Amino acid sequence: MTDFTINQTGNGGLIEPASRPNLDKGFNPLTMILFFGILAAGALFVAYSIYVDVQATGTRVTSYLPYLLLFVALLIALGFEFVNGFHDTANAVATVIYTHSLPAEFAVMWSGFFNFLGVLFSSGAVAFGIVSLLPVELILQVGSAAGFAMVFALLIAAIIWNLATWYFGLPASSSHTLIGSIIGVGVANALMRGRDGTSGVDWGKATEIGYALLLSPLVGFVCAAGLLLLLKMIVRNPALYAAPEGNKTPPIWIRGLLILTCTGVSFAHGSNDGQKGMGLIMLVLIGTVPTAYALNRALPESQVQQFQTNSIAAAKVVAAKGAGHSIIGDPRPAVTQYVSQHKIVEGTYPSLAVLVTDVGNQVRTYGTLDKVPAESVGNTRNDMYLASEAIRFLMKDKENDLSKDDVAVLNTYKGSLDAATKFIPTWVKIAVAIALGLGTMIGWKRIVVTVGEKIGKSHLTYAQGASAELVAAVTIGAADVFGLPVSTTHVLSSGVAGTMAANGSGLQMATIRNMLAAWVLTLPAAIILSGSLYVVFSKLF
Repeated sequence: MTDFTINQTGNGGLIEPASRPNLDKGFNPLTMILFFGILAAGALFVAYSIYVDVQATGTRVTSYLPYLLLFVALLIALGFEFVNGFHDTANAVATVIYTHSLPAEFAVMWSGFFNFLGVLFSSGAVAFGIVSLLPVELILQVGSAAGFAMVFALLIAAIIWNLATWYFGLPASSSHTLIGSIIGVGVANALMRGRDGTSGVDWGKATEIGYALLLSPLVGFVCAAGLLLLLKMIVRNPALYAAPEGNKTPPIWIRGLLILTCTGVSFAHGSNDGQKGMGLIMLVLIGTVPTAYALNRALPESQVQQFQTNSIAAAKVVAAKGAGHSIIGDPRPAVTQYVSQHKIVEGTYPSLAVLVTDVGNQVRTYGTLDKVPAESVGNTRNDMYLASEAIRFLMKDKENDLSKDDVAVLNTYKGSLDAATKFIPTWVKIAVAIALGLGTMIGWKRIVVTVGEKIGKSHLTYAQGASAELVAAVTIGAADVFGLPVSTTHVLSSGVAGTMAANGSGLQMATIRNMLAAWVLTLPAAIILSGSLYVVFSKLF
């Protein structure tokens, strides 16, 4: 496909047709040397970081089996981010390539670098939003065979579906795929335990994320179309709404705007999508090397002291709700049951009050988190996580009968629990950033062609590219702030479609149908794939 259309000038004269950008130019050998050099340096950095963290705990290594499992799990988790990188590169670079703002090979390297930076400066909120979807009983035993079966199943299922849609050039959503994989594991785990399949997933959180995934393409379509129409009203420069002439680069101010929006989408994609692998990598680290990663050993002593104050206040609030009831024995089964089933029963409040008190006593005994003995780290972390999840559900439960003051106290306490258990070491961010950044440099062409050529019936104009990219960057950045995993692919591709519709350019309905089919099939396909793999891995491990 060499040309898209014969464009016309304002006075009716013909201009040179917009030409297809050169997408077949290979990378310079020096670029590939740099690529593999960064890959090797990243692997050594990860290995060294784990070694340093384990040494800092004073733990003596007696078996290398956990580290072998850790290596395989990290390889798969970083592989997911790598595939995510080249699957989603088109979201950022298609518009600058098809408007001749940047050469293709430079655009993907530029995008990769800003994906890298986006991961490094991400908040971490999305990472733990993803983890909270997983069944609590699997998170509490993440170091067991069932825990590894869970991580391997959902990551491998997500990689398989991402590769399949990439092969056919379909801009499907990596976020959508990963959510489906998590749901599949949760449903399969519940069914294998003889429970209703719907009890294996936090459907409240899944619904919240589902709305974000569902609405983001609509936001992309409507807002990009609206922004293009607004630009036409405000900015009268005809060059902005014309397709490129031949291989000419756009005017400098338009080129700067397009590069800026490409940069914004790349950074936003890194900050949102990079976090999905982070949360799963932390689960792997907690399961294999709990002494180093189960608790945030870098938490300042002042925060640990504040934790104890918050713990006492929270225990009083919960105990007051359970006044008149008492429990005998271990409170954890009752709290776990509440987190799994979200139903307040007679033993919920007294059991949670005992658990909160126990957690406070453990921290008080050790003084600081870095002094928790190796044999107790896993249990302390599980107690903290269980208490945090129980309080999260309790505050959302309509039957909780909590006052505003009670909610404020519990929120503060939950913040202390999360600071101790939900943290991401800097080296994890760097490893994910490298995987995602390098992934953007590989295999990008298939989906770039779909976004650039096969959505609309005419060549992408400067204003269309800028409108779609700007809406995508803002939408994804806002989702990162609110801890919601949205689909960069859906937002950008639907934004391009929206600008084509608003411009009267027409849509290629075959491509739109394929995109809708991928959007509809992604969730059930990922659920079936991950659920099946979880059953197989559960029997193998």
